[in-house]
Amino acid sequence: MPSFSCVVENSIPADLRLDRYIADYLKILSRSQIKARKLTALLDGKPVKISRALRGGERLELAWTEAESPFLFPQNLPLDVIYEDSRVIVVNKAQGMVVHPGAGNRQGTLANALLYRRLAKDGGYSLNEPSFNENSDAALRPGIVHRLDKDTSGVIIAAWDDEALAFLADQFRARKVRKSYAAIVQGCPKEEQGRIDKRIARSRKDRKTFTVSDSEGRASLTYFKVVRSYGNYSLLLLRPKTGRTHQIRVHLKFLGYPILGDSIYGRDDPRFPSASLMLHAKSLSLVLPGREVKRTFRTQLPERFREVIRVLTPCALN
Repeated sequence: MPSFSCVVENSIPADLRLDRYIADYLKILSRSQIKARKLTALLDGKPVKISRALRGGERLELAWTEAESPFLFPQNLPLDVIYEDSRVIVVNKAQGMVVHPGAGNRQGTLANALLYRRLAKDGGYSLNEPSFNENSDAALRPGIVHRLDKDTSGVIIAAWDDEALAFLADQFRARKVRKSYAAIVQGCPKEEQGRIDKRIARSRKDRKTFTVSDSEGRASLTYFKVVRSYGNYSLLLLRPKTGRTHQIRVHLKFLGYPILGDSIYGRDDPRFPSASLMLHAKSLSLVLPGREVKRTFRTQLPERFREVIRVLTPCALN
């Protein structure tokens, strides 16, 4: 039975319910999964309901059952592995690869690939001649700590065991992880560097998308720096301090410089009509399980960035 424990931070909003804290802050289980997996909770050693309001400083202990479905199929998919040891794996995720299975994406995801790799590492699979075992799934689920959008490429880390997963999740929750992204945007910010400090909430027009808000949603902060300007385009380095869904894309749209190739928050570009999303997770800095000093994992700009930059470079030289 999976378990997790932590001390509730003092900075949480007043009267925040336990189920919302688990889903929105810890991000261990969604609110629907909390019920489906029969989660039990202790606060300072006493059993509580998931509707209980939290107070900062309480010791929280959680336990839940493994999910019986949906079924996760292990697949031998190519991965660009940056680093791997017995506790974690760091991958340079390709653009177009979905991280977690969902409706319409039951196979071909990073989770499928990691499950296969885990089974192969433990001797339950042959990398050359895979033989599918339906009973292998329940105990071996890939410990993906954070997410990248399908069309965002770059660095992502996963854990091979529950203890490593909790160790990494604590760092993400406490915002001790340093992430940097590269993006090619339409236009050029007037300031060479700055910050976007705007709350992000679900759009009332389309619940699948997000927008900035003065009062609703969750506090979100992104720092940006102009690396190079190409006239009507710019290469930016971005450091999100929070990890909201679509945060960088929404913040840059608000700033007036949407990401090139962003089919949701961007605008049509006559010069690059077929461009895909120009957003790449360039580096990730955090402490690995069993270590004490932060380690940084970096990637080069992908080829799709280089193709656009080669076209734009003459503009920058004029």
